[in-house]
Amino acid sequence: MFPKRLSARATLALLVVLAAGTLVVGYVQAERAGEDVTGDPAVEQALRTGDDSAVVGTRDEITVVATDSNAFVADENDGPRAQAELVAFAPDGSVYYHQNEHTRYWDVDPVAGTDATVEFVYADHLDADECGGSVCTRNGVERVNLTTGESTDVFSRITPGKHSTRWHDVDRIDDERLLVADIYRDRAFVVNTTTGLTEWEWDAQTDFDPTDSGGPFPEDWTHINDVEYVEIDGRETVMVSVRNHDQVVFVDMERGLREDWTLGSDGDHDTLYEQHNPDYIPPERGGPALLVADSENGRVIEYQREDGDWERSWTWEDDRVQWPRDADRLPNGHTLITDSNGDRVVEVDTDGEVVWSADVGFPYESERLGTGDESAGGESAASLGLESRTFDPDREGSALDRVVALAPPTVVNGVAYVLPRWVGALEAVAVVVLVGSLAGLARVQYRRLDGSVSLRWPVVFERK
Repeated sequence: MFPKRLSARATLALLVVLAAGTLVVGYVQAERAGEDVTGDPAVEQALRTGDDSAVVGTRDEITVVATDSNAFVADENDGPRAQAELVAFAPDGSVYYHQNEHTRYWDVDPVAGTDATVEFVYADHLDADECGGSVCTRNGVERVNLTTGESTDVFSRITPGKHSTRWHDVDRIDDERLLVADIYRDRAFVVNTTTGLTEWEWDAQTDFDPTDSGGPFPEDWTHINDVEYVEIDGRETVMVSVRNHDQVVFVDMERGLREDWTLGSDGDHDTLYEQHNPDYIPPERGGPALLVADSENGRVIEYQREDGDWERSWTWEDDRVQWPRDADRLPNGHTLITDSNGDRVVEVDTDGEVVWSADVGFPYESERLGTGDESAGGESAASLGLESRTFDPDREGSALDRVVALAPPTVVNGVAYVLPRWVGALEAVAVVVLVGSLAGLARVQYRRLDGSVSLRWPVVFERK
């Protein structure tokens, strides 16, 4: 029989071997299958090779997808999730348009009166020599005809740094005015692109205290990631997604914040948890309602306004959805969902079933052309009578699903953001076991040493 210490060493060594073996097998299998993203790699392969065959299912209209990048330190590498792109799929399922000229792609909107022209928000990280000695970012709006490839710069401004200074959304009000979600300065503002002048702004500090709300101030306090120009009771209103406050707020452009319309509150993660891209559905289409990508909670959710309060009216999730960041209600009652950490865009029907999907690396937002901007042509879940679809890992999931469900959402999403896509739930557990076993093995080995370390320079290790 092994001595007690040797038994502990043997157990830890076995765990190291098993965990390392699991990671090696997972990596080799992923390499053989070409799985650089979750799901079918056909789209990513077509983007790299120029293949013009169908890589997704057919749909009546063009579907445009703007993708983010998870390259945190560097701007880009060879991984599909690190290469930010603007991709359009033709109705026959082939790639209709593709570009990767910018560091990041965010919001994409159809241009009214056109068949295949969009405006999109981009960010370009600039070198220190272009920024007066330090790194900076050009945030801009560009218009492109997806058929001809002709593009036009619409508006841009430079912000210092590159993390938490990039604009994620710009909403067109009319031919001259743009509504901007300004993460860097914690504000929403309207700019006239003809004069370059700011005509209106709402600063979050007007209504929120930086000392007791949101994220770290001033580095990433509000993370305002979405704005929408709407009319409520005949008054011009700006809807703002204040991500780090877990809230969607409504600001009357003349009178200020309409507190009674706010959805969510800071830290109320049952309602919203660091949401993205809420869409307002007005009364004439069954609202007031808000369709929201409830990102950290891993679901798409809708709230209906009833008797002055927001009531949850619809939820959608499945066993794969992870950190969704966009959802649009289509005129046919379907919902187009952009599932960022799930590496896919899916269309779900009124029964909650997936009827179309595109597996693409780290998508941020998508649009179905011909259906209006975002959810402009869709009705509320309440008026459509949509049934919620939820996923219960305790009842429907595997043992690993149940383990993952116990971890905080920020940890799960953070791991999915950083680690390669071949690292699934099993491999993630193997990483934890490997790190813990190595630490334990080092501790046991250190205790076995009959020696001492003296804390002086140079460090001296003496064996007795």
